[in-house]
Amino acid sequence: MKAVYPLIQEKSIQEERLTRGTWGFDVATIKEQIELIRAEIDKTQKNKATNAHIGKLKAKIAQLKIKEEKAHAHSKASGGGKGFEVKKSGDATVALVGFPSVGKSTLISKVTDAHSEVAGYAFTTLTCIPGVMEHRGAKIQILDLPGLIKGAAEGKGRGREILNVIRSADMVLYIVDPFQDAHFNVLHRELHNAGLRLNETKPPVFIKRTERGGIDVRTTVEQTHLSDEEMSEIIRSFGYTSAIVTLRNDTTAEQIVDCLAENRIYEKAVIAINKIDIATEEDLVRSRKSLPENWPVMRISAFKDIGLDELKDFIYDNLGFMRVFLKPQGQEADLEEPLIVKDDSTVQHICNKLHRDFVRKFRYARVKGPSAKFDWQRVGLDHLLKDGDLVTIVVRR
Repeated sequence: MKAVYPLIQEKSIQEERLTRGTWGFDVATIKEQIELIRAEIDKTQKNKATNAHIGKLKAKIAQLKIKEEKAHAHSKASGGGKGFEVKKSGDATVALVGFPSVGKSTLISKVTDAHSEVAGYAFTTLTCIPGVMEHRGAKIQILDLPGLIKGAAEGKGRGREILNVIRSADMVLYIVDPFQDAHFNVLHRELHNAGLRLNETKPPVFIKRTERGGIDVRTTVEQTHLSDEEMSEIIRSFGYTSAIVTLRNDTTAEQIVDCLAENRIYEKAVIAINKIDIATEEDLVRSRKSLPENWPVMRISAFKDIGLDELKDFIYDNLGFMRVFLKPQGQEADLEEPLIVKDDSTVQHICNKLHRDFVRKFRYARVKGPSAKFDWQRVGLDHLLKDGDLVTIVVRR
């Protein structure tokens, strides 16, 4: 442990410089502070001895990002800066993410009703272009966004506006160029830095502020990444003096920071490798190896219309839709045109989809099908539905 101490001591000095701007020049902006801290994380050797230090640096970034978001929101409210005006529509929204000129505009013009300008040079798309893809009874909004570049999470290339749209989507569809293996990692890091946690589940970390007692860490499994004191330091950096911390997995510093930041978005993501009409099998295999192993990936050519019908199924299936059939009171069930909803939908979701007054006037619902314990079970708004359910909603007159 003695050998590690000078390293940690040196890092704490650097950490103070990062936050107080004592590098011999003034740290003028939040953006510059974040960039300095990210550079410090990148050059820090990753091992158990530095886990806590890296965790504290990530906590500082999270706090700076919250300040930055508040400042940006204030600027927008004061009339400064323009965002993308995107009204969500349809049953789900998919954001196309890729570097400039990777084929997003060609793709959206082929699979939706949108027309996006296409050219053989970068930055053709300068705003968000929405289109609707109708497939298997669902209306899926697909957004063609300007290409992301390195530094987007810090606002470069209209990055903040683009990332805000992505955060509000139901799924991210990465469009990947098989000749640019490094692009995906650059894009994924930008989305990660912007608080998007793609194809991840929210960690079972629960932090409840208390009036006294200090930071009380309670865990159901052995913790190998951080000691209780190291966790407590990170939590205190967010302004907690007393709290009960419950951990149900072997928790990392980043997971604690994600829980405390409260602005993380957990979203689905899939990948389409484009330009297969001009790529060799060797190119495609190499490209696939550069992508996350357990993510859904398929091959397409937007230009040559190869794999686009399969892509529609790919998008639909990964969004996780289900069919719910409605049976109005005293009438036959409509088995021809089901409602297409997300697979985590409740009766309340159905009411909101039908009409905003349905929730206000709701009395109860009757359900027949996979989610019901028996035919036409009486349920409330929070009843979780399943694919193939028949639903009757009863409202006050």
